[in-house]
Amino acid sequence: MPLFEYRGLNRDGRSVRGTVDADNVRSAKVKLKKDGVFVTDIKDKGKADVKKAKGKKSTSQRSVNVTDLSMMTRQLATLIKANVPLVDSLGAVSEQIENVFLSEVVADLKNMVNEGSSLHKAMGKYPRVFDKMYISMCEAGEMSGTLDVILIRLAEFKEAQTELSSKVKSAMLYPVMMMVFTAGILGFLFVVVIPNIVTVFESTPELKLEWYTLAVINFSGLLVNYWHVLLASGFGAWFLFRNWKNTPKGRAQWDRIYLQIPVVGKLGRLVAVSRFTRTLSTLLNGGVPMLSAMGIVRNVVDNEVIAAAIDIGRENISEGESIAGPLKKSGQFPPLVIHMINIGEKTGELENMLLQVSDAYDFQVKTAISGLTAMLEPLMIIVMGCVIGVIVFSIMMPIFKLSSLGG
Repeated sequence: MPLFEYRGLNRDGRSVRGTVDADNVRSAKVKLKKDGVFVTDIKDKGKADVKKAKGKKSTSQRSVNVTDLSMMTRQLATLIKANVPLVDSLGAVSEQIENVFLSEVVADLKNMVNEGSSLHKAMGKYPRVFDKMYISMCEAGEMSGTLDVILIRLAEFKEAQTELSSKVKSAMLYPVMMMVFTAGILGFLFVVVIPNIVTVFESTPELKLEWYTLAVINFSGLLVNYWHVLLASGFGAWFLFRNWKNTPKGRAQWDRIYLQIPVVGKLGRLVAVSRFTRTLSTLLNGGVPMLSAMGIVRNVVDNEVIAAAIDIGRENISEGESIAGPLKKSGQFPPLVIHMINIGEKTGELENMLLQVSDAYDFQVKTAISGLTAMLEPLMIIVMGCVIGVIVFSIMMPIFKLSSLGG
């Protein structure tokens, strides 16, 4: 039951304030009137807390991660499946969630549903917490009376999404650490070690340096003397690249280039296709109409080139045509995906076919990530060893010459 904060006057005319439990504002006022309180101000405590949370810089809607959301979804589905009323289910879930902001959001959903709003419309108030896919599936579940089943599917989808993202992140962790470690060693050599050794070379005019030694010394001098220029240039290049990529034309061009990059582009395509098939399957299984599902899924692939192909497929569907044809013409989807979609459309088993394709591509993504990691580890060690070896060789050779000159 919602909790209301109130201010008012008692029978003696004194100011009073406190909280009261009631189904809505009107019930709260009636209850307080019976207690002899004339209400001057009353507000829903749950909604007020959510507003305060929104106003804090440290608490934002972005603080709700996929793991917390999937756990909340599964808890809600379990309670609804046990025939617990939706309002009571939301209230119970809001008390169990550890994420403070999400707990307050669910409490606000409970209040809005208790006041007569549908769940999916209440969720629309928090677009950064509940995306279009989530809201559309909840709407379909409420309309069909299968909200518990839909929420279970949503939880499974979010969990699968989290697992895939964590696989990609964990696979890239080692290469990134190696790059940082290598950059640190090279920076120490170029900025600290080499300048000190160069002073020894300069004190020996008769020493003739080879071209590779001069190249290393000149690069070291560039880093020492113009580091601020290089740093500013790097930030400037990144700023220009980011601004270009954020434009519609730039984003499309970059996504096309990205898909052509060896190894990385193939992996990106696999991830996009996996997202496309699994999301579309989940939406269709949830009762979302095909046109609406295609409109939602184009934003999930996170690639404008593939999204454009999906848009063309959506237009064809609106005209009563097949989805497989335009996807095949785009050349952005592997033959297996087209073949399985074609079979699914003919047999009426499109949702199951898409789910099978998604499982297959999830496995390919995991295999590709494992292979890429296994290839990168020794490759980066070899590259790091070669670079450091060249630097050491370039510096040691003049030192050997110095010792012979001294002899």
